[in-house]
Amino acid sequence: MTRKLAAILVADVVGYSRLAGADEDRILARLRTLRSDLVDPTIAVHNGRVVKRTGDGSLIEFRSVVDAVRCAIEVQTAMVERNIGVSPENRIEFRVGIHLGDVVEESDGDLMGDGVNIAARLEGIAQPGAICLSEDAYRQVKTRLECAVTDLGKIPLKNIAEPMRAYLLQIGTVSKPLPAWQPGEPTPMKPTWAAAVHDKPAIAVLAFNNMSGDAEQEYFSDGISEDIITDLSKLSELHVIARNSSFIYKNVTASVPEMAKALGVRYVLEGSVRKAGNRVRVTAQLIDASNGGHIWASRFDRDLTDIFAVQDELTQEIVTALKLNLTHGDQDRLGQGRAVDVGAYELLLRGREQASAHTRAGNRAARSLAADAIAIDPDYAAAQALISFTHVLDYVNAWSDDPEASLQIGLDLAQQAVQMAEEQPNSHFALGMACMWNRELDRARAEVLRGLALSPNSAELLMLMAHIQIFSGDPEGALEKLDASMRLDPHHPEILFQFLADARFSLGEYEQAIVAIELRLQQNSQSETAYALLASCYGHLGRPEECRRAWEKALQINPNFSVERRRRVLPFRNPEDFNRRVEGLRKAGLTIANLDR
Repeated sequence: MTRKLAAILVADVVGYSRLAGADEDRILARLRTLRSDLVDPTIAVHNGRVVKRTGDGSLIEFRSVVDAVRCAIEVQTAMVERNIGVSPENRIEFRVGIHLGDVVEESDGDLMGDGVNIAARLEGIAQPGAICLSEDAYRQVKTRLECAVTDLGKIPLKNIAEPMRAYLLQIGTVSKPLPAWQPGEPTPMKPTWAAAVHDKPAIAVLAFNNMSGDAEQEYFSDGISEDIITDLSKLSELHVIARNSSFIYKNVTASVPEMAKALGVRYVLEGSVRKAGNRVRVTAQLIDASNGGHIWASRFDRDLTDIFAVQDELTQEIVTALKLNLTHGDQDRLGQGRAVDVGAYELLLRGREQASAHTRAGNRAARSLAADAIAIDPDYAAAQALISFTHVLDYVNAWSDDPEASLQIGLDLAQQAVQMAEEQPNSHFALGMACMWNRELDRARAEVLRGLALSPNSAELLMLMAHIQIFSGDPEGALEKLDASMRLDPHHPEILFQFLADARFSLGEYEQAIVAIELRLQQNSQSETAYALLASCYGHLGRPEECRRAWEKALQINPNFSVERRRRVLPFRNPEDFNRRVEGLRKAGLTIANLDR
């Protein structure tokens, strides 16, 4: 028996007795499914240990409160998605209590003591779909939270000597049941952890471990992994999980079968990179997650200048190990677009890392690093495409003194990137994006289609196509592309929820748009565009007070938010598609002075 400090999470199912009374076999089957494809993988990713389960309840120990809260938020967010279209009386909803406190660990691993009791009492006062934190737990995470927090004050808890201060995190609930979707219709959003079913081999490439002994070399090992994903994505015979999702498992403790199940794949590639001076060692192994067996493993010890050859060999060995029958087009595309100079390549990897931050400072740093790469290799199309991308982002986000000039520069550079390397998907992505914002929607669509022909597994190109379709007046087509993108990127970025909301809004499905917006705001609470669209949805639904609150929140986040600039920037083919957004605000009583800022 040992005594220790631990982060304790207690959870149970709201109204379990009622659900079991209606159909016990069905509710038990649903719970088993939830545990296997959502709850248990999420616990594993966040370093949790299931101490025990009691029917519908669970007691889980975590290494830190941060891990416990992140795990709870992911599960509760996924449950919001899964309950879409389910009537209130049939929903499975969890409530969660989390406490940091003293516990006693028995020889069999069981936990007892006040720390456990307090977490259990907090779970009992949590609302359905919510997370209740003790003051000790809240203190550990309060600077990291982006969701709404309610201070419940000091609350008396059963069998606890003194009242305890508690805080409620309301992750999100569906206020009323939404219409059920017809079979075959794309859903507004996919469950994050749902395993996909594929008619071709499915593979995830994990972030390769940085074995260089220098944390600043992380960009290099990440870059190698990302380039392997890019190469494999060019193959029509494979289903390749996007970097955004496979990199979720970086530096976490989870088994390969758990990760594979969560991502919906059979095959997993993992490896490491050690870079020292002018030498590099890359190790890799391909695992069949269905049985844990190693299909193939190899190690490459080369001069740094041979890194591109290593990537080519590694990709070819994966193709051979999976017995893929490549078309001539697939074979021709492998390895195209490599940098000639390793120094230029490293600068591009650093630039991509900076651009992924999606900030003004990161955007400028990415542009500078890509420009340095171009100075070394003037024909480096990937660097040219990255510079184009940063200029277009300057236009979209008004990050430059002359946004219109930034867009023109981005368009010119993207055209040059395509001329440099017509066979590179990222060149067509850059040009497609620039053309879209320049209101050349048909040309943008053509560029993205060319990119998808070169890289059928590109979740980014599919998302860009969806964006183009929204602006072109084809929201149904956009939902189909977003559905395909989510299968490639199950841990999709939060901006995808905005695209889902835009498509649903265009179809007049305001309740479903609200659900998507709320899911985005749970991941990014500082999006003024999300709040502006949310306000319009409420206006169309005749909920003026909620409309005004959402609109005020948008202006609080960005006092310079301008409807007129949005009208100029958003490239809707039919102006009425934008006017409907403004009309929703006006329906709630917002005046011209409020809107035309």
